[in-house]
Amino acid sequence: MRISSPLVALSMAVAFGAAAPAAVIAEPAPNNHAEAQEAQDIVDTAIAAGSFETLVAAVQAAGLVETLRGDGPFTVFAPTDAAFAELPEGTVETLLKPENKDQLVAILTYHVVPGKVMAADVADKTVEPETVQGTTAKVVGKDGKVMIDGATVLTADIETSNGVIHVIDKVIMPEG
Repeated sequence: MRISSPLVALSMAVAFGAAAPAAVIAEPAPNNHAEAQEAQDIVDTAIAAGSFETLVAAVQAAGLVETLRGDGPFTVFAPTDAAFAELPEGTVETLLKPENKDQLVAILTYHVVPGKVMAADVADKTVEPETVQGTTAKVVGKDGKVMIDGATVLTADIETSNGVIHVIDKVIMPEG
């Protein structure tokens, strides 16, 4: 499925890494397969990792796959399957229903910042970048760690062909 709204597409582009003043500070991802990682886009990188099955299913249900395979760059704060499992029982299943697509899109695009923001970009800073969803998130880089709205970046700077992924330990929610 493709997103027909240019605003949503732009928001996703922004959220998944389009030079914005926010990022995450954490240990950079090991780059044992640098060439393979650079050749894959954000979606294919997430699929290959094997720890983002829920996120990938949500991106598919929201119709955001083509957007996240777009030119970017995007910075994506990607919750792991374990992060999704911490949500109240039934939350993921409810969000994946077609009638809740707008809410799912809002949550997913809140995890994306336009441009490519690396962990070093937010070292010893607090920034509030606008997400693709349209509101701001609070990113704090302190003592060699990066947090976004209370979620900790577990692995930073996973480079892709169209941006960067930062792995986070919880699903972040826009206000409202």
